[in-house]
Amino acid sequence: MTAPVQLRLVVEAEDFEAALAFYRDALGLPELAAFEGEGEARVAILDAGRATLELANPAQKRMIDAVEAGGRESPRIRVAFEVDDADGVTRRLEGAGATVIAEPVETPWRSRNARLEGPADLTLTLFEELDGEERFVPLG
Repeated sequence: MTAPVQLRLVVEAEDFEAALAFYRDALGLPELAAFEGEGEARVAILDAGRATLELANPAQKRMIDAVEAGGRESPRIRVAFEVDDADGVTRRLEGAGATVIAEPVETPWRSRNARLEGPADLTLTLFEELDGEERFVPLG
């Protein structure tokens, strides 16, 4: 069996232009491709770096919500972006229209995390690894 080559998260954005300006221009995700089709159909594929799928049981999700957002419950799916400056990117995205749910906070696992609500109804976590090291060790 072969492992997948790419994880692609597909998000419907009612206001496509606003979402594109936010994720491509404000957050800085490079545009890899864009296509237009019949009936004003549009899609842009943005490079978000390396992708991982983080599965958490309900207790872990509650713990993360407590640490990262003062207990405010996140939806089942939340998109997390690793950034170099959680404070600066939080301010930049707030200026680009995001709602800050929780200001950056240092977590017990040595990252600085902020919680935001972004375009296309996505709940976002911005995280900055404080010592520059990955927090997991691949198995195998």
